[in-house]
Amino acid sequence: MRPPLWRDPALLLSALAGVTLLVGYIFEWTGLGVPALIFQWVALLASAYTFVPGAIRRLLRRRLGVGLLMTIAAVGAVALGHVGEAATLAFLFSLAEALEDRAMDRAKEGLRALLSLIPETVRVSRIAGDITIPAAEVHELDLLVVGAGERVATDGVIIEGHSSIDTSAVTGESIPVEVGPGDAVPAGSVNGSATLRIEATADGRDNSLTQIVELVEQAHARKGERARLADKIARPLVPVVLVAAALVAAFGFVVGEPSLWIERALVVLVAASPCALAIAVPVTVISAIGSASKYGVVIKSGEAFEQFGTIRTVAFDKTGTLTRNQPKVVAVHATAGSSNNDVLRVAAALEATSTHPLAAAIIAAAPQTPAGEGIIEEAGHGISGTVDGVRVRVGNARWLHPGKLQPVAEGMAGAGMTVVVVETGGVIAGLLGIRDELRPEAAETIAMLTQQGIRTVMLTGDNERTARALAAEAGITDVRAEQLPKDKADAIAALVAEGPTAMVGDGINDAPALATATVGIAMGVKGSAAAIESADIAFTGSDLRLIPGALAHARRGRLIMTINIGLALTIVIALFPIALFGVLGLAGVVVVHEIAEIIVILNGVRAVRRPSARHEPSSVAAASMR
Repeated sequence: MRPPLWRDPALLLSALAGVTLLVGYIFEWTGLGVPALIFQWVALLASAYTFVPGAIRRLLRRRLGVGLLMTIAAVGAVALGHVGEAATLAFLFSLAEALEDRAMDRAKEGLRALLSLIPETVRVSRIAGDITIPAAEVHELDLLVVGAGERVATDGVIIEGHSSIDTSAVTGESIPVEVGPGDAVPAGSVNGSATLRIEATADGRDNSLTQIVELVEQAHARKGERARLADKIARPLVPVVLVAAALVAAFGFVVGEPSLWIERALVVLVAASPCALAIAVPVTVISAIGSASKYGVVIKSGEAFEQFGTIRTVAFDKTGTLTRNQPKVVAVHATAGSSNNDVLRVAAALEATSTHPLAAAIIAAAPQTPAGEGIIEEAGHGISGTVDGVRVRVGNARWLHPGKLQPVAEGMAGAGMTVVVVETGGVIAGLLGIRDELRPEAAETIAMLTQQGIRTVMLTGDNERTARALAAEAGITDVRAEQLPKDKADAIAALVAEGPTAMVGDGINDAPALATATVGIAMGVKGSAAAIESADIAFTGSDLRLIPGALAHARRGRLIMTINIGLALTIVIALFPIALFGVLGLAGVVVVHEIAEIIVILNGVRAVRRPSARHEPSSVAAASMR
């Protein structure tokens, strides 16, 4: 835990230097020269200790840095008899460096907080009984015993028990989820009121939570356009400043006023130092990426973060992204001689042992229905068998013509449903309409993006009619249906040519499009490994309403970076002529420069803040992002 500002040991030497420098100036103003000089020297040495050794080590490795410029300027000021100015320069630079380190630490706290979600120990079931071991020693296939209120040590699948789990700290979804045997649970989630036995699907040291932290740490090292711009300016500027200062000093010898121009050379050395420029982008990127990870958005690089802030179009895959990827029966239409319950019951009886994707939807609509007899699957058509002694067939409309229910079947298909025809005793008994429903937050997400001026597109391999029906519900007008993976990638390439485009997907077939997009976004927890690997940003949760908030977060961070770079460059450009012509002395330039550096740091840290309320989703995701 980071201590309060006034108790931070990293600021101790800077604080000591500040106090002794103030006392030294008080003595100087009261005419006590010797005590003033002593206190100024103490301030100078205390401050210099924080950056001079590091500057010398970098110089020995043939690396020039801003610390070297400050060291030369301080030594020169002392040589000219300006101990007070040298101490002021060293103190302010030391304070700025300490505040920068503190800002970086603050930005990285989110990662340490994520890792703290993993418990130190965990109960594991063995043949001889339950034992407690360190969480780091958990291996795949270990059977974890997680009591009520305990955290899950690693990713796993529930083998025994029913409970609810709170994944808000990991996925950003604040509503507890009911779970039972067969359900996956992520590392760091909190168990509800009942004991669960969970089979580990990942080691304790390498699970979804540790991977999130690793990805975010890697992101800090991968720099974006603005970071590279700042580096391109800052790195060559250090030797340029040294050369410029040397030329100014040499000019003094030419005109016969070496003392005046050497002093001005030292002032130029400080004035043109790219201190603020060097930290303008890193502190912003680390703050923003660390903050995003706290509410379930893992940004893999500084470059991805910067690009995310430019997005003008968001393309969504349909299945599993805009929809739940859990087909369900949404409509039942029975003929005059049958009831809806009868139609569902006989269909479920036939589908009870089927592995067809739609079978699960039918069984869920009529649970605990006894299986039929003599069941035969007709590949590509449907299934037949006997229920209560009556011959029953269940299949698609190409195999079983709906007859008089044809208009109803067309209406269902027009609404984006897959039509299943049920026949009993050779007569059409009714129709089932099955559809992979939109996520409840899909329409709200599209509306929020539209409000931000973001264009939305749907890409899907599904048929045109189903795609357009669901797109209309979501509020999307640009629909590209019947898309193969290559078609999706080509569509994204065309959109990118028009402007910065993000692709949101979760399946293997989305991987080429995710890699082609300006920014690829994978729905992390339920997404495929290929999708997550191809993406630039991964969601640990599945609430789409995080997308508008994350976009606003990235835009704000990009704006902060631009302001920081502009401010840092303005300070250098403005101070150089002022220092060269003697308008400001060493002390004045130091104060202006270091104040600017502190402003840049504080401005960068603002990127930690979450998006404003107007970009946040209402209800679930809103709670998760605060």
